[in-house]
Amino acid sequence: MKIAIYQFNAIIGALESNVNKITQKIIEAKTFGCSLFLLPELAICGYPPEDLLFREDFHVQIQSYLDTFLHISGITLVIPAPYHIENKCFNSAFIIRDGKVLTRYDKKILPNYGVFDDKRYFEIGSSSCVVECDGVRVGVVICEDMWETEPILDAKNSGADIICVLNASPFYDTKFEERVAIAQKRVQESNLPLIYVNAVGGQDEIVYDGASFVLNVKGEICAQLNAFTEELEYIEYNDKRVTLGIKNIYPNYEERIYKSLVLGVHDYVKKNGFVGVVLGLSGGVDSALTLAIAVDAIGVDNVMAVMMPSIYTADISINDSREMVKRLQLKNYHEIDINDIFNQVNNKLSPIFKEMPVDATEENLQARIRGTLNMAISNKFGYLVLTTGNKSEMATGYATLYGDMAGGYAVLKDVLKTVVYKLSKWRNSQSEIIPERIITRPPSAELRDNQVDQDSLPDYDTLDKIINYIVEDKLSANEIIGKGFTTQDVKRVAHLIKINEYKRRQSAVGPKVTETDFAKDWRYPITHHFK
Repeated sequence: MKIAIYQFNAIIGALESNVNKITQKIIEAKTFGCSLFLLPELAICGYPPEDLLFREDFHVQIQSYLDTFLHISGITLVIPAPYHIENKCFNSAFIIRDGKVLTRYDKKILPNYGVFDDKRYFEIGSSSCVVECDGVRVGVVICEDMWETEPILDAKNSGADIICVLNASPFYDTKFEERVAIAQKRVQESNLPLIYVNAVGGQDEIVYDGASFVLNVKGEICAQLNAFTEELEYIEYNDKRVTLGIKNIYPNYEERIYKSLVLGVHDYVKKNGFVGVVLGLSGGVDSALTLAIAVDAIGVDNVMAVMMPSIYTADISINDSREMVKRLQLKNYHEIDINDIFNQVNNKLSPIFKEMPVDATEENLQARIRGTLNMAISNKFGYLVLTTGNKSEMATGYATLYGDMAGGYAVLKDVLKTVVYKLSKWRNSQSEIIPERIITRPPSAELRDNQVDQDSLPDYDTLDKIINYIVEDKLSANEIIGKGFTTQDVKRVAHLIKINEYKRRQSAVGPKVTETDFAKDWRYPITHHFK
């Protein structure tokens, strides 16, 4: 039996476009002689459709587009879509062949953690699904069903020869290895080969990495699709053996993070109809990496960079920015000196501030002037403003609300500063576009004389470890201090994370690359007194 795996990049709610793309791939698969066609979870409407599922007209249109697959013959289709009946909604897969819906499978295990909110929308399925295709009994389950034992064993007990898992599994840095390990457990328990079909593409803060794979009965990967690309691939199944299949290698740590950010930017820009992006270039490593990602995502002709120096901007920052622009051959680059604007604003505020000393207020003014100018460019040209702050800054509040946080998409929002350096070095290993001095010089916001980040923060290696212990591992201050960090550093970082929740709540959406990002994974009240 030849099986087609379509690692599909859906656009949520674009029902006609999604169905047209799927139909074209079905025709290709039929031409190749396939008997079975597989898609990711909720491929018709995209995942997660969230409160679109509360709309009656949404379900009416879905049913109408589902009916179009009844006109296709000669191949068994596994079409994942919501099923709405009597005010209940199921996360389902329809098994269609030769004008008939042979059966339907409803997802049994509904995840309700992290980015998942399935219990808000869906009812729990109760029956297993096994359908015969070319003499092979195919068992179908959906995503979270694989993470528990029962659903796949139910399919085996119903006579399945092979298990197909339909997924919309979001990316984070270690997720691929976790998926494979869980799939191998299910294979060991059932003694059945397993096909794991995953979605690919960016959806708001989520990135789906694809990397669909097939395990034989020994739990070995015998076929694997590319990561971060939409593609249609074919495998050949014969008596519990996959005899034909491409086997790609999953990217290493830096490459997988970088490619996820590129895909996130590309799809957010394209799916939301922006003609290009604009970002502030500072001469620092964060904006340099953001520029590199933007160019790789949507092409150099669709990117604008603006350098906005003040009296505190070092000459090397301007020169390094110019050098990077030259290396990228970026034509849409501009420099706007903000000193006159800064002085005028200060003059207007001086009657109110009187003789008060200069402090972070004046530093933030510079960032807010730059944010205003970027937003003006966005309005005039229809460009999306990319913000350049990283996760270390988001955690500790070292980003200016309505300044460098002003924008539509925060590319590095879930990327710690230490990882920013790793990604910059990895990108330069492909082609050296970031000047070395940007990577090696001490980081600084350049908002006052002789300023460096470590004036008021621990070194980034220490800072990022403490952030990880608090955010990812949920450790208390005392537990972290017990790991060898100073009481002063730990309590300061913990305090900064707590008091800056209000800032993070107002930040732009950005791609998730760790297990706990500052979005749906992190839901702390702004006002609380827990220490």
